[in-house]
Amino acid sequence: MADKPRIVVVGSANTDLQFMSNVVPRGGETVFGTGFDMGFGGKGANQAVAAALCGADVEMVAAVGGDLLGAETVRNFNSMGVRTSRVRVIPDVSTGAALILVAADGENRIIVAKGANDRLTPADVDAAAPQLAAADMVLLQFEVPLETVYHTIRVAKAHKVRCVVNPAPALPADLAELALADYLVVNETEAEVMSGVQVRKESDLDACVDALLNRGVRRVILTLGARGAILASRSGRVHVPAFTVSAVDTTGAGDAFIGSLAVFLTEGMSEEEAVSRANLYAALSATRTGTQKSFARRAEFEAELVRRGAGASRSAPR
Repeated sequence: MADKPRIVVVGSANTDLQFMSNVVPRGGETVFGTGFDMGFGGKGANQAVAAALCGADVEMVAAVGGDLLGAETVRNFNSMGVRTSRVRVIPDVSTGAALILVAADGENRIIVAKGANDRLTPADVDAAAPQLAAADMVLLQFEVPLETVYHTIRVAKAHKVRCVVNPAPALPADLAELALADYLVVNETEAEVMSGVQVRKESDLDACVDALLNRGVRRVILTLGARGAILASRSGRVHVPAFTVSAVDTTGAGDAFIGSLAVFLTEGMSEEEAVSRANLYAALSATRTGTQKSFARRAEFEAELVRRGAGASRSAPR
């Protein structure tokens, strides 16, 4: 396509402090880790960077502190090709930060101190109304106040702009507000919290999806990690298989999925094909340590797609 997809991300920006360890410490226990890494994160920022690396024109609407980490966050956005005219710097507030413990199998445990992210308000969204009105898609997550998320959805809908909501971290929320969005992208934990359906076995995931659709959500994308993803609407659902990789760090894989998905959808691909490609983009990020630094650029991703012979949709009925 001639023009780049225009994507606006309203969300969080953090600094990630990542510790690798062969064991997870118990209460009161100190263990030696196997490595340490500091980088840039936050679900909103991660999704923005993934979308930019995939070729979109991306605007970030966020808040950072008036500290060194805030200045470095803005610099990082600029270096990644993400526009920052709507990133507000708040003096005397810390920039958001995340402590990430990565176990030997690549699974992660995360603690987030929200800092300036908690100060992102509907007024910040209104200030970005020209960018939102011109966007092809808006991305949202739950690391900023829910009132800001709800307001953004309403603004996007007023301008007839497609909207993707990723309710992460999982929090109780007003599904009537979220149902105005075009896509709700959830993992298994988020599906359980949002639907109110307990997941004890695989079939319970279908019940989660049904509950969300029955309460007005238009389309649900349920990500299942190494098991792929489910794309569901009232007209039916498909299971989109995953791609096999040797994972070393799954941190940020969900954000890689969503940021790339937004690009593929706005480029005009079918939903099934967009989800399939996002599955691969997310899987590739899990083969490297770190968050944003693990995301592939578009040319690298396309080369891997060709190498795997995966240019066509891999979706299957479910």
